[in-house]
Amino acid sequence: MSDAVDHVPAAATGSVRRSRDVPMLVERARAGDPRAVARLITLVESGDEVLPQVAAALAPYAGQAQVVGLTGSPGVGKSTTTNELVRALRARGHRVGVLAIDPSSPFTGGAILGDRVRMQDHATDPGVYIRSMSSRGHLGGLSAATPQAVRVLEGAGCDVVLVETVGVGQAEVEVASLADTTLVLLAPGMGDAIQAVKAGILEIADVFVVNKADRDGADATVRDIQGMIALGERGPGDWRPQVVRAIAVRGEGIDDIAAAIDKHRGWLEQHDELRRRREARAAAEVEAIALGVLRARIGSLRDGTELTTLAAKVAEGAIDPYAAADELLAQLGS
Repeated sequence: MSDAVDHVPAAATGSVRRSRDVPMLVERARAGDPRAVARLITLVESGDEVLPQVAAALAPYAGQAQVVGLTGSPGVGKSTTTNELVRALRARGHRVGVLAIDPSSPFTGGAILGDRVRMQDHATDPGVYIRSMSSRGHLGGLSAATPQAVRVLEGAGCDVVLVETVGVGQAEVEVASLADTTLVLLAPGMGDAIQAVKAGILEIADVFVVNKADRDGADATVRDIQGMIALGERGPGDWRPQVVRAIAVRGEGIDDIAAAIDKHRGWLEQHDELRRRREARAAAEVEAIALGVLRARIGSLRDGTELTTLAAKVAEGAIDPYAAADELLAQLGS
C-alpha cells in the first residue's frame, strides 16, 4: 500500500482523489489501493459530513489489526525505530500501516516534519502504508482524527498499525488509550528516567526501549528504569514492563523489540486484557464523538439569545453557573 499505484487506471485514480463515494472507496481500500486509503483518511481528518458513513462501512473490520504505539521525548529516535520495526514486520509477511503524528504548522495547520520523508525505504512497498498526520494543536501527542484513521487502516487490511506520536512531554500519554501495546522510547543522557518518574510514564509503558544504547550512560538508564519497575505495584499475573536495548540507526535490537511486543500480545490475550483495552478505546471514541456533537449544539446556541441571557443572569448574581448549565443542557435536550 505504498503511494505508487500499479494497477489503477489514471482516470480512476483521479476520481478516487476527489471521491466521496464511501462504498467505492472502502472497496478499493480493501483491495489495497493506497489512494483510496489516503482519501478515506483525508475525509476523516477534515471531519467531512460523510464521516458517519465511513465509520459505518469500516465497522465490520474493527479490531483486526494489532495497534502499537511509540512515544517518547523529541530526539530519542522514534521515526528510526518505527522504520526498522516496519522492516522487521514486513519480513514476517505482515501488512503494515504507519500513522506518524507531527507537530502542526501555526500558519497552515499542516504537518511540519513529514515522517514519511524519513521512511522512504518502504515507499515502493505495496504492503506498507505511511501517513503523516498533523496534530492540529490537539494535546496528548496524537491528532483528534487518529482513532478513526486507525480504523481506516484496519479496513484496508493492515495486520499491524504503528502509531508514532509527536515528541511528547510529561503528561502527553494519550497513545496508551489507543494502542494495544505502548512502547516508550528513552535515550541515555537526556534525563528520561527522571522525566518518567515525574510523568507517570511507568504506568503507560508496556515496553521500554532504551535507544542509542551505544552511548555512555545506557547501562545507568536501563538500571534506573528497572529500578522504577521494581518499585511499581503489581498484583499476581500483572504485566511487568520489558526493558529492551536498541541502536535503531544500525538496526540492532529491533528483533528484541518485536519479541517484547509479541510477549505482551500473548499476555493480553491470556488475561482477556486485549478485549478490555479495546472496549475502553471504543468507549473513549464514543464519548469524544458525543462531546463533539454537544459542543456543536452549544455553539449553535451562541447564535441565539438563551446563552446570552443565562450569562447575563450569572454575571449579575441572579443565578449560579451550575443552575445556568442545567438550563442550558435542558435546552439542548429539547
